[in-house]
Amino acid sequence: MRNERSHSPVKPVYRLTCRHCSSSVCARGMKAILLADTAVELFSTDTPSHCVHVLDKDYLTRSCRCRIRDVACIRCGNVVGYHVISPCHGCLESGNNGHFWMFHSSACLPVQRLDGEKVMMWNHLPRADLDEEFIMGSQIPYDQLCR
Repeated sequence: MRNERSHSPVKPVYRLTCRHCSSSVCARGMKAILLADTAVELFSTDTPSHCVHVLDKDYLTRSCRCRIRDVACIRCGNVVGYHVISPCHGCLESGNNGHFWMFHSSACLPVQRLDGEKVMMWNHLPRADLDEEFIMGSQIPYDQLCR
């Protein structure tokens, strides 16, 4: 069995809040760029929180064949990102980080999480089922989030 922590990127972990209502939408955010258009900056996460809702309609992206659904803040209803429902072959083959929950930089305010007095890094972030900050903000059991 491979050690997930040894393959985790050395990047800061962000807590994201909705820019419209200041509600927390993610406790495990990572700065990322869109693989199909590297000029687009966003945040990604490995596990969604209960504070977002996946909208009903699938659509294809403009730059690749991924099927996605918008994700809205559960408190105010504004779209804050999207979930990749079905990644295309090209995106799976490129250097993706395995995160399929994306948050628009323009819709979220990021704050770096701390690990004591230092900035928490992804390579030190516990799995979601052991991440107390994530668990305290989540009402969905971890085993129901995994596919």
